[in-house]
Amino acid sequence: MPRWMRWTGYAVGTVVLLAGAAVGYVYAASTHKANKRYDIPATPITIVHDSATIARGRHFATAIGKCVECHGDDLGGKVLVDDPALGIVIPPNITNGGLLPSYSDAELVRVIRQGIKRDGRSAIVMPSDDYQYLTDEDVGAIVAYLRTVPAVTRDPGPTRLRLVGRTLVATNLVPLYAAERTSRTYRAPAHLEPDTSLTYGAYLANTGGCTGCHGPGLGGGPIPGMPPEAAPAANLTPTGIGHLSDAQLERILRSGERPDGSTLKPDMPWRYTALMSDLEMRATIKYLRSVPAKAYGTR
Repeated sequence: MPRWMRWTGYAVGTVVLLAGAAVGYVYAASTHKANKRYDIPATPITIVHDSATIARGRHFATAIGKCVECHGDDLGGKVLVDDPALGIVIPPNITNGGLLPSYSDAELVRVIRQGIKRDGRSAIVMPSDDYQYLTDEDVGAIVAYLRTVPAVTRDPGPTRLRLVGRTLVATNLVPLYAAERTSRTYRAPAHLEPDTSLTYGAYLANTGGCTGCHGPGLGGGPIPGMPPEAAPAANLTPTGIGHLSDAQLERILRSGERPDGSTLKPDMPWRYTALMSDLEMRATIKYLRSVPAKAYGTR
């Protein structure tokens, strides 16, 4: 055999071995993350189950926290992402026909705020880094509401990551596991008075996912972990919205329609922000006006 053929064979074999080792590492590392247990206790809070609290929970789960966006309008679970490279992401059925009965109230609070499931493993995709700021009163209201949701018996199936998705997780390029993204020291307040203050506007923007999609500084740009075809987030700082009046901003958030008549892409959950109260809308817009201006894409 000519020498060049032998060297070519060695090179190809080395590449194959390295590729196999890389794939093995990706699968081992991503499986480790999926199976990691978090030793964070489920601490009970006082939860009221009266009609006013349940109504508040329904509103917060829909208009602010937007649980329905990922779990489906009936909260019975649905396919959120199905990408041939990334994998299939399916938020579970969180009604009384699904996971709900197996969770105590304290465990529900923990999975919402900390992203830690009943068995100690991390929830996937769950925006607990936003929900960790929920007051005791509001997270309790959400739990009270969930207990009343009609049972859905649908089994949407499990989340399954494919090679690219596993690679992004293993290399920490996409923080898919909620428990990795939450603080272990932050303690949310028991109550915040709903008003039009900047404090309450910031609270709504954080717990409502504005910062989750548009970035901590609201500068917008591509959303980490989303498929390539997903629409990038807009710049919500004064750089991006300074030319819009409050009335125009409210129209966008309630109808998905821009002043020029074009419509937002479906990635923006305007059909849920449309349900915000007038007070919540004013507080949110006031807060967006107050944040430092940032260039688009700086998140």
